[in-house]
Amino acid sequence: MLEISKHIHLEDEELHFDYIRSAGPGGQNVNKVATACQLRFDVRQSPSIPEPIKTRLIKLAGSRMTDDVVLVIEAKRYRTQEQNRADAILRLTTLIQKATIEPKTRRPTRPSLSAKAERVDSKKKRGETKLARRIHPSDLE
Repeated sequence: MLEISKHIHLEDEELHFDYIRSAGPGGQNVNKVATACQLRFDVRQSPSIPEPIKTRLIKLAGSRMTDDVVLVIEAKRYRTQEQNRADAILRLTTLIQKATIEPKTRRPTRPSLSAKAERVDSKKKRGETKLARRIHPSDLE
């Protein structure tokens, strides 16, 4: 069982691991041993995660989410399966923890009357400054 927070626990059966060959460093093992870990987690079918967190998780996952709403995390940073598996689990837990944070709702605000008046006043002053810089045809004669 994987503990995400106090209220969210994922069962081991919900996580599916595939091991594939990894690119990058590894010497002779790189072409022989499947060290990269591919973690698949079906978000829609998971009974452990509440519905509002599921929707936020789908948004946060972005391109890591498949059309079938399966979250795919590839971990190939390390040279061993165990380290890559731990890395994939860590990345999944941080993603779910980010999804548990509820975004603040934006309250629309309006500028106050004094702020509006100050804005108009500064625009008028700027216009007067520019008007004073103009060369009038009567000044040329």
